[in-house]
Amino acid sequence: MRRFETGLGLLAVTSALMLALPASAAGVLAAQNGMTLYTFDNDSEGMSSCYDDCAKNWPPYLAAEGEVMPDGWTRVTRTDGTEQWALDGKPLYFYYEDMASGDVKGDGKGDVWHVVTMSD
Repeated sequence: MRRFETGLGLLAVTSALMLALPASAAGVLAAQNGMTLYTFDNDSEGMSSCYDDCAKNWPPYLAAEGEVMPDGWTRVTRTDGTEQWALDGKPLYFYYEDMASGDVKGDGKGDVWHVVTMSD
C-alpha cells in the first residue's frame, strides 16, 4: 500500500474508498447507508428464501443497476426479478427494527439471523 505524506491526499483516498465500499462499525458489515447487514440460515447458496412477510421484516439489500462491489460480492436474482447483494454466496438483508447506523437488533433472531462480521 502506498502511503501519502499529506493529510489532504490521505483524506481524498479515504473518502473515495468510503464511497465505494460498504461501511462497517465495530467489525459489523454495513451497507453504504450505514445500516447493518444480516444473513439468513434458511437461505441456500446463492438463493434467497426470504419473501413476503419475511421480506417485510428483513428487507433484501437490493443491487442497483451498474453498481459494483469488491471481490466476494455477487448478485442473487430474486423471484420478482430484482437483484440482491450476496457476500460469498450468502444473500444479505437489513432488519426493519434497526433504525440507526450501528443497530444490531436482528442479530440472533430465531437463531437463524446473524450480523455479517468482518471475519465472515
